Amino acid sequence: MMSRSYTNLLDLAAGNFAALGPSGGGRRRSGSFGMKRMPRVMTVPGPLSDLDDDDDEQAATSSVASDVPSSAVGERLIVVANQLPVVARRRADGRGWVFSWDEDSLLLRLRDGVPDEMEVFFVGSLRADVPPAEQDEVSQTLIDGFRCAPVFLSPELNERFYHHFCKGYLWPLFHYMLPFAAQLSPATEAAPSSDGGRFDRSAWEAYVLANKHFYEKVVEVINPEDDYIWVHDYHLMALPTFLRRRFNRLRIGFFLHSPFPSSEIYRTLPVREEVLRTLLNCDLIGFHTFDYARHFLSCCSRMLGLEYQSKRGYIGLEYFGRTVGIKIMPMGIHMGQLQSVLRLPEQEQKVAELRQRFEGKSVLLGVDDTDIFKGINLKLLAFETMLRMHPKWQGRAVLVQIANPPRGKGKELETIQAEIRVTCERINRDFGQTGYSPVVFIDRNVPSAERLAYYTIAECVVVTAVRDGMNLTPYEYIVCRQGIPGSESAPEVSGPKKSMLVVSEFIGCSPSLSGAIRINPWNIETTAEALNEAISVSEQEKQLRHGKHYRYVSTHDVSYWSRSFVQDLERACKDHFRKPCWGIGLGFGFRVVALDPHFSKLNLDTIVMSYEKAKSRAILLDYDGTLVPQASINKEPSAEIVSIINTLCSDSNNIVSIVSGRSRDSLGPMFASCPKLGLAAEHGYFLRYNFHISIVQSLVWC
Repeated sequence: MMSRSYTNLLDLAAGNFAALGPSGGGRRRSGSFGMKRMPRVMTVPGPLSDLDDDDDEQAATSSVASDVPSSAVGERLIVVANQLPVVARRRADGRGWVFSWDEDSLLLRLRDGVPDEMEVFFVGSLRADVPPAEQDEVSQTLIDGFRCAPVFLSPELNERFYHHFCKGYLWPLFHYMLPFAAQLSPATEAAPSSDGGRFDRSAWEAYVLANKHFYEKVVEVINPEDDYIWVHDYHLMALPTFLRRRFNRLRIGFFLHSPFPSSEIYRTLPVREEVLRTLLNCDLIGFHTFDYARHFLSCCSRMLGLEYQSKRGYIGLEYFGRTVGIKIMPMGIHMGQLQSVLRLPEQEQKVAELRQRFEGKSVLLGVDDTDIFKGINLKLLAFETMLRMHPKWQGRAVLVQIANPPRGKGKELETIQAEIRVTCERINRDFGQTGYSPVVFIDRNVPSAERLAYYTIAECVVVTAVRDGMNLTPYEYIVCRQGIPGSESAPEVSGPKKSMLVVSEFIGCSPSLSGAIRINPWNIETTAEALNEAISVSEQEKQLRHGKHYRYVSTHDVSYWSRSFVQDLERACKDHFRKPCWGIGLGFGFRVVALDPHFSKLNLDTIVMSYEKAKSRAILLDYDGTLVPQASINKEPSAEIVSIINTLCSDSNNIVSIVSGRSRDSLGPMFASCPKLGLAAEHGYFLRYNFHISIVQSLVWC
């Protein structure tokens, strides 16, 4: 049954989604929500509903869990992400599907940090197009066998949601790329590409609609009184408001895996306040670095007027009586998964082959996704400059660059790919020798075992991303260089371990790698000198830096990250069922107001009775927001207000004063016709007694 408090946020974001066609490509469940108009008056579940003298039937329908069947017993963590940590493959005969866990997914590995008694359940989409006729069967298979609930989006909706808005607008903006012009795809010259085009309202509507489908799937499986919700990344930033509107006391955490830009960049987002407010409907918001969290807090301060507080090491934003926690915790890697690959017998053979291939060479390694922010072209230019500035490395230094296939598309990405190819060819032509190619460029999907083998034999890993949320490549490299005790694939089987890192100062893992050589990737000459330093430094220095990094990486893995986040989420939600709450607002302006447990609604009859009995009354009034609406253009008091104030002042038992932040020059003329009214201008710095304005000295009591 649909909750009476439910309001369709799509009406706010769009108003018309007819062009999107069917939402999920399959049969809608009877419990799914259709589109409807936003009501002008709404009721919201929460203990304060009885303050409005609701009858028993209304109180029953306002129950937090009244319209959702319980699907679990005990606490459970529901992880919601754009994609499930599951690989889906069509059977060879074309009949049905085969599913397996995606062992490279860190979302899958976060289960290791969750308490044993807490079940982990995943909600997300599949990286495969499942025909509508098979969606119910696939859903049941994944729920029963993998504890995963798939979200099915139509191809058209997914294109507009993921490629147009997420990758084409939000992702570039969060990486500091402003959309100065509409970007057109080279194929059609009509549709926006993923190079960072201007804001498209229809793409935002698709984003909200897709988030609504994720919300509907969560509603199907949730037990709101026991479950914790952990939402991941910028694809689902609208989801918390959908959930909070339906379940006022739901325990919601959110973690952003990308950078959060500075307020000067973020303020260009046309829906900037909507996104901030929906994130503030979470109980805990996580970021990789202090800088990302600081930018978010700055945006909340500048655009919403909210200030944060830090108490005993915890940062919190006060938002309508609720404290929204801010978590700063870099994500780690899964040590066990990497070490299991390093133990494979074929891994030692692969490492031996690579050592033989690059014997006598100093190998620098880059492992990056192919996109416009990874700085692969800058890395190649720096390597070329190093070979020119330090000829001793010609014939001795090799840069192996693994470029994973691009997930986006666009003209600028194609331009960068072309530049990379030209630069590789030029370096190999200018510095290559018989049996020696300075650059080995690998632009294909590289299996995990092969990638780890390259890590194992590399003297230095180079990351020159111009902006990146975290980037776990250096962490994986450190573990591979440490090797497995007793394994011949270890870099130095019997000797001390060593490694070197050259990392961009613009990536999330940089602050945690204190022994790395940090560079500004835009400065080609400085980066070239850093590459030379990395492979020229003494063996003892390499060992010291490696030891420092390995101690950090091995103790701050993905299980430590998830365990820390879940613990802080539990702490942030400990008062959920103690405080009365009240949901107010429409659309993305919806928020839950949390009140003190001892709060009680004032009864009008009691106020009147107390007023009549009292023989001495002090009445203190604010002005803006009390006597006149906060948003009113005309700030002058109406004749009715002046008449009411004079009536109150005429009673000899009353002392009536207005206390305001307004100046005396503003308040005095407005209430010149109220001679018995006291005025406190500028929050009490100026006081008026019978038209007399006097400065209150700091040591005078009055």
